Amino acid sequence: MRNRKWMIVAAAALIAIMAAACGSKGKSQESSLVETIPVDERVSQESSESAATEAQTEEAATGDTIPEGMYASELTGLPVSEDIKDQRPIAVMIDNDKRALPHYGLSEADIVYELMNSTANNRITRLMAMYKDWGKIEKVGSIRSVRPTNILLAQEWDAVICHDGGPFYINDYLSRYGIHFSGTFSRVNNGKPREFTEFILPGDLDKNFKNSSYSTTYDDREQSGDHFNFTQYGTEVDLDGQDNVIAANNVKLPFANTTPELKYNQDTKTYDYYEFGDLSKDGGDGNTVSFKNLFVLSCDFHQYDDNGYLIYNVIKEGGQGFYVTNGKAVPISYSKTSEGGITQYFGADGNPIEINNGKTYITYVPDDSWSKLTIN
Repeated sequence: MRNRKWMIVAAAALIAIMAAACGSKGKSQESSLVETIPVDERVSQESSESAATEAQTEEAATGDTIPEGMYASELTGLPVSEDIKDQRPIAVMIDNDKRALPHYGLSEADIVYELMNSTANNRITRLMAMYKDWGKIEKVGSIRSVRPTNILLAQEWDAVICHDGGPFYINDYLSRYGIHFSGTFSRVNNGKPREFTEFILPGDLDKNFKNSSYSTTYDDREQSGDHFNFTQYGTEVDLDGQDNVIAANNVKLPFANTTPELKYNQDTKTYDYYEFGDLSKDGGDGNTVSFKNLFVLSCDFHQYDDNGYLIYNVIKEGGQGFYVTNGKAVPISYSKTSEGGITQYFGADGNPIEINNGKTYITYVPDDSWSKLTIN
């Protein structure tokens, strides 16, 4: 492996492939974009999860075999209770405005997507956090609006989208995939403007499912297991020896507003998440937000209007990017062939890549700023 700083400015082969992709590119705007969607206001108290259950789950995840009564989660590859095997996950839209910090529940998410939310506000990003075992949620948020790209990605997992409204551009997509809860969660008096006060608290999801026609179980269970090709539980993926492997102790993403970075932690063998120059700590449990796997993907986008609303062109074949784990990165390609199609990831040999068990971070970097991505 070549131990050298690698800045993705002149990756000729990668850029040549990307140049073939078509789609309109957005233009940066500096206008402010603030959304407020009416919802019934109420204040709820946080509840505590059983410490015994938490300890049991942690102990189960440290062995090298899947314990009896558990199965390998399709989101993480880690053991979770068989009781929720067919339970569909939720996909929660979480605000990433600096005024919304700290995030709550982000350290517990199985998968986190980070996408440019608008070309306005210096290309501010928004997070979509996915949870399999959402029944143990104490507090997640703050919750904001959804975008068309998030709908395309959430439906891959047969997930229920939890959000608070959105621009009218989402309507056509929700008409084809309408599994969502909007503006029906708890309001918390946290001293912040109203748009930063909505959270999922205990009982909210039960109430929403009860008042809807949605099932808590998968509509398409077969689809749910095809996303990630996890290594055998208890083993680790070793990227050494693969083509074009590079050092990846720090991944700096070209989102100017939030300035996200993922720094490799040698002690935990995970990537700690930083934004606005600070380590991200969960406002609930105080834990560091960290990930075992990173997917950093290049993607073009179409900007809808002068407000900066956009959609990533995620439906494509042969998209380019990197898989990052254990302080190393390798070039990959990715494909998603339809709105409901699963995004799949391939190595240099054209076969699905094998990834480590654990939490995963996925980001789509606009291709017009891909040259500013730094991995070293």
